Amino acid sequence: MKPLNLTNEWDKTFPKSDKVNHSKVTFHNRYGITLAADLYVPKTAGKLAAIAVCGPFGAVKEQAAGLYAQTMAEYGFLTMAFDPSFTGESGGEPRYMASPDINTEDFQAAVDYLSLREDVDPEKIGIIGICGWGGMALNTAALDTRVKATVASTMYDMTRVNAKGYFDSEDSADVRYEKRKALNAQRLTDYKNGSYALGGGVVDPLPEDAPFFVKDYYDYYKTARGYHARSLNSNGGWNVTGCMSFMNQPILQYSNEIRSAVLVMHGEKAHSCYFSKDAFADMIKDNPYGDNKELLIIPGAVHTDLYDGGGKNAIPFDKLKDFFRKYLA
Repeated sequence: MKPLNLTNEWDKTFPKSDKVNHSKVTFHNRYGITLAADLYVPKTAGKLAAIAVCGPFGAVKEQAAGLYAQTMAEYGFLTMAFDPSFTGESGGEPRYMASPDINTEDFQAAVDYLSLREDVDPEKIGIIGICGWGGMALNTAALDTRVKATVASTMYDMTRVNAKGYFDSEDSADVRYEKRKALNAQRLTDYKNGSYALGGGVVDPLPEDAPFFVKDYYDYYKTARGYHARSLNSNGGWNVTGCMSFMNQPILQYSNEIRSAVLVMHGEKAHSCYFSKDAFADMIKDNPYGDNKELLIIPGAVHTDLYDGGGKNAIPFDKLKDFFRKYLA
């Protein structure tokens, strides 16, 4: 496996806690890609319940995922926020690619790593996915029987939005055909150039007529609130062809077979709230294990409020603490 160059600086978008120990670790997935992570360990001894955290889609572990991980470690869980394959400090070439298969595998590889740590109880492992990684977390919960509890926060279904557009406004065979046609033309351009064209991160400068959800993203990724130099959304974005395979591969096909506990939470005012509502309805439909599933709608919160609290403490960390203590007991 290729060694990684990890920064030793505290370069997070949130202050460092003196209540937990922090260190950098690496692990690998079954495709041989080495992943980088921040480990947050409570200052207590013994085998602990553990939580792996990832997201948002196009973010890095120094942003929202790290905040979630550090906060949950303050509650007594051993936690790990990691960069997915091809992004941040993690390995994988070419850069800035995404894959519903490999990215689900990234979560499972995190479970592999945590399960084999001497300070972790392998029967007490949970995961948290934020934004596009909320969908990946649900997909992992449907596949990985070792995951005992899952939180999907301000969730995106990346396969749905790629295939159907925002609010399903592009849900037609003709529109998808034109998208595929453009992406395949871009493949030839990239192949001839020997490099991959970037699609661009969050638009900057912000147009006056930008829809609210674009302004919401700008307020997080393009300001001191959430900007990070390694974040795709804060900078050049994914490759134009980076998310191509999401168009043909729905990730939540078997979500109604999830037996373990799931908490899906979303802001009431978030443009993306329909993803969580629909995913939750599908997950509990005809599922005999629906009693341990919950949908939590947070009044007044928008999408990025669940990244960092939005200045109004919108992330219900006490709820997460109680949820994981119950199901990782």
